[in-house]
Amino acid sequence: MARKPKAPKDPNKVGRIKQIRQSYTMTKQSDPKIGLILLGTFVLAALAGFALMLLVFRGGSLVFPIVFGVLTGTLAVLIIFGRRAQSSALRQIEGKPGAAAAALGMLKRGWKTEPAIAVTKQQDVVTRVVGPPGIVLIGEGNPNRLRPLLTSERRKHERVASETPIHEVLVGNDPGQVPLRKLTKHVTKLGREIKPAQMTDVLQRIKALDANRSAIPMPKGPVPTSMKGMRGNLRGR
Repeated sequence: MARKPKAPKDPNKVGRIKQIRQSYTMTKQSDPKIGLILLGTFVLAALAGFALMLLVFRGGSLVFPIVFGVLTGTLAVLIIFGRRAQSSALRQIEGKPGAAAAALGMLKRGWKTEPAIAVTKQQDVVTRVVGPPGIVLIGEGNPNRLRPLLTSERRKHERVASETPIHEVLVGNDPGQVPLRKLTKHVTKLGREIKPAQMTDVLQRIKALDANRSAIPMPKGPVPTSMKGMRGNLRGR
């Protein structure tokens, strides 16, 4: 009887390991102590999990406390690594045109991000997000140039979606601005003004607006890639 051929290796599994390794390498560039931090996190969490199970199952086998400790340590490492990798990635792209769109890639389902709907010659960029709060216009660059640009974009969107709330956000570290590292959290806390069915209608209206736009020159230089892939990699997707 002929032997069955071995099933080919899943390329996705290899890719995930490679991507996690790349994420670790990138994180270490701006966070050199990440290895020691993750090791310490694993040891402390594993010991805590082990001790907890010893108290719960006194006099029993050590197998379950050891296994539970290892799992607890691994989970803690994944959580800490995910947070520090995200912070490191934000620090590396901060100040680059399109950084807001990359950061907003961390948003979950139910949000639609459209980068660079408006760009000035000086590479000031307006990114649009549509989600539960309504329409959010996010400006990156010089505030003096961005304010009239955001006002112009608000008027355009009001013409096609007058009943939809429109928010304006300036990215930066000055008073009245939102730091890049806090942008995603700030956007999600703007409230829940529209429902998913209404969002579909809003997107259709905006699509007509975008169709009438002239070609927008993309910012020069490397545009940051979305960090959504990093989030998926850390979750094992």
